Amino acid sequence: AKKLGITDVPAEVVTFISHATQSRLRTVIEKVTVITQHRMESYKDDEWYEQATDVRSQLKFFEQLERLEKQRKDEQEREILLKAAKSRSRQEDPEQARLKQKAKEMQQQELAQMRQRDANLTALAAIGPRKKRKLDAPGLLTIGGEGVGLCGGSQAGLATGSPRQYPRQKITRVNLRDFIFYMEQEREMSHSLLLYRALLK
Repeated sequence: AKKLGITDVPAEVVTFISHATQSRLRTVIEKVTVITQHRMESYKDDEWYEQATDVRSQLKFFEQLERLEKQRKDEQEREILLKAAKSRSRQEDPEQARLKQKAKEMQQQELAQMRQRDANLTALAAIGPRKKRKLDAPGLLTIGGEGVGLCGGSQAGLATGSPRQYPRQKITRVNLRDFIFYMEQEREMSHSLLLYRALLK
């Protein structure tokens, strides 16, 4: 108003602008929420959904093949090292001495791993079975491991009362890609500076 030389702005104008802003924001939020829900929608339960390839299973299969190949190579190397360690030839070449040293290091490493595993099992047996962590009482905010009550009066001692099941509210998380997609579809914002800045992020 000051830029246009208007000194007196009636309250009705402010109310009208605030209502228009509220309506615009509601429209933006509704559209972006629909975009986010479409992005998160799963079609696996749809009757027309037919899976052509299972990339995850293929990757697991290749990982298993690599693991088996690595295990086979390790076993071969272990056998070579053990044979070199058991050999008792008087004249040893440098390669034979190196293999013996490596076999000795491998045996020491295996022994250390066995000791570590036994120590872990002993520690777990001493601790006992794990107890399930109790859920925090509703209405309590945990700060630094201490419960801070959010409700006063008779509801302050919620932790001591009987636990009640509260329905979990579904949260829709909107990210920058959803906003960019929304702005690209909007005629007023498809060529805006705001969209350009969002694309640069």
